[in-house]
Amino acid sequence: MSSLNTFQAFASPAYTGQLYSAAPVTPLSSRKFGTWTFLSSVIRMYAAYYVSNPQVYDLAMWTYGIALAHFVSEWLIFGTAKAQGRFISPLIVASCSLTWMLTQRSWYLNL
Repeated sequence: MSSLNTFQAFASPAYTGQLYSAAPVTPLSSRKFGTWTFLSSVIRMYAAYYVSNPQVYDLAMWTYGIALAHFVSEWLIFGTAKAQGRFISPLIVASCSLTWMLTQRSWYLNL
């Protein structure tokens, strides 16, 4: 999913603008968002392949934690986003994925 979001962010700032409804999105900020999303997707792909490696697993958890912190702060602190429309999806994905990874860490890492 992150890989597809990367292409959308590079193709048009309109997609990214749907996430950040209260602030104008420039082509530059959209490409920066796309680059950040691509980096996260690469780390997550490595984690899917090396799921029993604790360092890679923890890096993947960090990508979801950082994403969740970013989206929540844009919504509640900076006010550049509203909890509606497409903005809800990254909140759900990041929070559910982070919760799953935290609760299942010992099982995947055989601890």
